[in-house]
Amino acid sequence: MATSSPYFRRRLNRLWSPATNDSTSMTNNQSNNDDALINRVKEVFGRNVPFHDLLNLQVAELTFDSVSMKLDMREQLVGNSIHGILHGGVISAVLDVTGGLGAFMSLLGKMSDIPDSEKLRRLAKFSTINLRIDYLTPGRGEHFVSRAKVLRTGNRVTTAQMELHNDQGDLIAVGTGTYSSV
Repeated sequence: MATSSPYFRRRLNRLWSPATNDSTSMTNNQSNNDDALINRVKEVFGRNVPFHDLLNLQVAELTFDSVSMKLDMREQLVGNSIHGILHGGVISAVLDVTGGLGAFMSLLGKMSDIPDSEKLRRLAKFSTINLRIDYLTPGRGEHFVSRAKVLRTGNRVTTAQMELHNDQGDLIAVGTGTYSSV
Protein backbone atom coordinates (compact mmCIF):
# COMPACT_ATOMS: atom_id res chain seq x y z
CA MET A 1 0.00 0.00 0.00
CA ALA A 2 1.53 3.33 -1.05
CA THR A 3 1.55 6.24 1.36
CA SER A 4 -0.42 8.29 -1.16
CA SER A 5 -3.32 5.82 -1.16
CA PRO A 6 -6.83 7.03 -0.30
CA TYR A 7 -6.75 4.74 2.75
CA PHE A 8 -3.64 6.46 4.14
CA ARG A 9 -4.97 9.96 3.38
CA ARG A 10 -8.21 9.17 5.27
CA ARG A 11 -6.20 7.96 8.27
CA LEU A 12 -3.91 10.99 8.21
CA ASN A 13 -6.89 13.34 7.88
CA ARG A 14 -8.14 12.00 11.23
CA LEU A 15 -5.21 13.75 12.91
CA TRP A 16 -6.73 17.13 12.18
CA SER A 17 -10.45 16.45 11.99
CA PRO A 18 -12.61 17.73 13.49
CA ALA A 19 -10.68 19.16 16.45
CA THR A 20 -8.43 21.48 14.49
CA ASN A 21 -8.18 23.20 11.15
CA ASP A 22 -5.99 25.90 9.58
CA SER A 23 -7.80 28.78 11.29
CA THR A 24 -7.90 27.25 14.77
CA SER A 25 -4.71 25.20 15.07
CA MET A 26 -2.83 27.90 16.99
CA THR A 27 -4.45 29.12 20.19
CA ASN A 28 -3.31 30.79 23.38
CA ASN A 29 -3.01 27.42 25.03
CA GLN A 30 -0.54 25.55 22.80
CA SER A 31 -0.09 22.85 25.44
CA ASN A 32 -3.73 21.74 25.14
CA ASN A 33 -3.42 21.69 21.35
CA ASP A 34 -0.23 19.63 21.62
CA ASP A 35 -1.92 17.18 24.01
CA ALA A 36 -4.91 16.84 21.69
CA LEU A 37 -2.65 16.27 18.68
CA ILE A 38 -0.56 13.68 20.54
CA ASN A 39 -3.74 11.87 21.59
CA ARG A 40 -5.01 11.82 17.99
CA VAL A 41 -1.68 10.49 16.70
CA LYS A 42 -1.69 7.86 19.45
CA GLU A 43 -5.19 6.80 18.43
CA VAL A 44 -4.35 6.60 14.72
CA PHE A 45 -1.08 4.70 15.20
CA GLY A 46 -2.35 2.65 18.11
CA ARG A 47 -5.77 1.51 16.93
CA ASN A 48 -6.35 2.39 13.30
CA VAL A 49 -3.46 0.77 11.46
CA PRO A 50 -4.37 -2.83 10.53
CA PHE A 51 -0.78 -4.11 10.72
CA HIS A 52 -0.39 -2.71 14.25
CA ASP A 53 -3.64 -4.51 15.16
CA LEU A 54 -2.28 -7.73 13.67
CA LEU A 55 0.79 -7.47 15.91
CA ASN A 56 -1.29 -6.12 18.81
CA LEU A 57 1.32 -3.35 19.07
CA GLN A 58 0.38 -0.67 21.58
CA VAL A 59 1.67 2.86 22.07
CA ALA A 60 2.98 3.02 25.65
CA GLU A 61 4.44 6.56 25.66
CA LEU A 62 4.19 9.30 23.09
CA THR A 63 5.56 12.84 23.11
CA PHE A 64 7.23 14.99 20.49
CA ASP A 65 10.56 13.83 21.97
CA SER A 66 10.06 10.19 22.92
CA VAL A 67 8.19 7.09 21.85
CA SER A 68 7.82 3.68 23.39
CA MET A 69 5.64 0.80 22.28
CA LYS A 70 4.68 -2.50 23.90
CA LEU A 71 4.25 -5.90 22.28
CA ASP A 72 2.90 -8.91 24.15
CA MET A 73 4.34 -12.27 23.14
CA ARG A 74 1.87 -14.68 21.57
CA GLU A 75 2.17 -17.97 19.73
CA GLN A 76 1.53 -16.32 16.34
CA LEU A 77 4.70 -14.21 16.73
CA VAL A 78 7.08 -17.12 17.34
CA GLY A 79 9.82 -17.52 14.74
CA ASN A 80 11.58 -20.53 16.23
CA SER A 81 9.06 -23.06 17.50
CA ILE A 82 11.70 -25.19 19.23
CA HIS A 83 12.91 -22.32 21.41
CA GLY A 84 9.74 -20.20 21.36
CA ILE A 85 11.49 -16.94 20.45
CA LEU A 86 10.12 -13.85 18.77
CA HIS A 87 10.35 -13.87 14.97
CA GLY A 88 13.09 -11.62 13.54
CA GLY A 89 10.63 -10.06 11.10
CA VAL A 90 8.38 -9.06 13.99
CA ILE A 91 11.38 -7.49 15.75
CA SER A 92 12.25 -5.56 12.60
CA ALA A 93 8.67 -4.41 12.08
CA VAL A 94 8.29 -3.26 15.69
CA LEU A 95 11.55 -1.30 15.55
CA ASP A 96 10.55 0.26 12.20
CA VAL A 97 7.13 1.32 13.51
CA THR A 98 8.67 2.72 16.69
CA GLY A 99 11.37 4.64 14.81
CA GLY A 100 8.85 5.84 12.25
CA LEU A 101 6.49 7.09 14.94
CA GLY A 102 9.39 8.86 16.68
CA ALA A 103 10.43 10.50 13.42
CA PHE A 104 6.81 11.40 12.66
CA MET A 105 6.37 13.04 16.09
CA SER A 106 9.66 14.91 15.83
CA LEU A 107 8.66 16.26 12.44
CA LEU A 108 5.22 17.24 13.75
CA GLY A 109 6.85 19.09 16.64
CA LYS A 110 9.03 20.99 14.18
CA MET A 111 5.99 22.04 12.16
CA SER A 112 4.04 23.69 14.98
CA ASP A 113 3.90 27.07 13.25
CA ILE A 114 2.71 25.98 9.81
CA PRO A 115 -0.88 25.49 8.64
CA ASP A 116 -2.44 22.07 9.10
CA SER A 117 -3.00 21.66 5.35
CA GLU A 118 0.78 21.93 4.80
CA LYS A 119 1.42 19.46 7.63
CA LEU A 120 -0.97 17.04 5.99
CA ARG A 121 0.70 17.48 2.59
CA ARG A 122 4.15 16.74 4.01
CA LEU A 123 3.13 13.88 6.26
CA ALA A 124 1.16 12.14 3.48
CA LYS A 125 4.53 11.36 1.88
CA PHE A 126 6.15 10.03 5.06
CA SER A 127 7.96 6.70 4.55
CA THR A 128 10.88 4.52 5.61
CA ILE A 129 13.85 4.90 3.26
CA ASN A 130 16.46 2.87 5.14
CA LEU A 131 16.37 0.43 8.04
CA ARG A 132 19.20 -1.46 9.73
CA ILE A 133 18.52 -3.98 12.49
CA ASP A 134 21.12 -5.71 14.66
CA TYR A 135 19.80 -8.78 16.50
CA LEU A 136 21.72 -9.10 19.76
CA THR A 137 20.02 -11.89 21.73
CA PRO A 138 17.14 -14.31 21.09
CA GLY A 139 13.72 -12.72 21.59
CA ARG A 140 12.57 -14.50 24.73
CA GLY A 141 10.02 -12.92 27.04
CA GLU A 142 6.38 -12.37 27.95
CA HIS A 143 6.34 -8.88 26.51
CA PHE A 144 8.69 -6.48 24.77
CA VAL A 145 9.15 -2.71 24.88
CA SER A 146 10.61 -0.71 22.01
CA ARG A 147 11.90 2.85 22.32
CA ALA A 148 12.98 5.39 19.75
CA LYS A 149 15.34 8.32 20.03
CA VAL A 150 15.43 10.77 17.14
CA LEU A 151 19.01 11.60 16.21
CA ARG A 152 18.25 14.31 13.65
CA THR A 153 15.17 15.88 12.10
CA GLY A 154 15.80 17.74 8.88
CA ASN A 155 13.40 19.30 6.42
CA ARG A 156 13.26 16.14 4.32
CA VAL A 157 14.88 13.30 6.26
CA THR A 158 14.72 12.17 9.89
CA THR A 159 16.99 9.56 11.48
CA ALA A 160 16.07 7.58 14.58
CA GLN A 161 17.77 5.00 16.77
CA MET A 162 15.63 2.23 18.25
CA GLU A 163 15.97 -0.46 20.93
CA LEU A 164 13.88 -3.50 21.83
CA HIS A 165 13.99 -4.91 25.37
CA ASN A 166 12.19 -7.90 26.87
CA ASP A 167 10.31 -7.92 30.19
CA GLN A 168 13.56 -8.81 32.00
CA GLY A 169 15.27 -5.69 30.62
CA ASP A 170 17.50 -7.65 28.23
CA LEU A 171 18.43 -5.78 25.07
CA ILE A 172 17.12 -7.94 22.22
CA ALA A 173 17.85 -5.77 19.16
CA VAL A 174 18.84 -2.28 18.09
CA GLY A 175 18.10 -0.46 14.89
CA THR A 176 18.62 2.73 12.96
CA GLY A 177 15.91 4.01 10.67
CA THR A 178 15.86 6.82 8.15
CA TYR A 179 12.50 8.30 7.22
CA SER A 180 11.55 10.65 4.41
CA SER A 181 8.86 13.31 4.51
CA VAL A 182 9.01 14.46 0.86
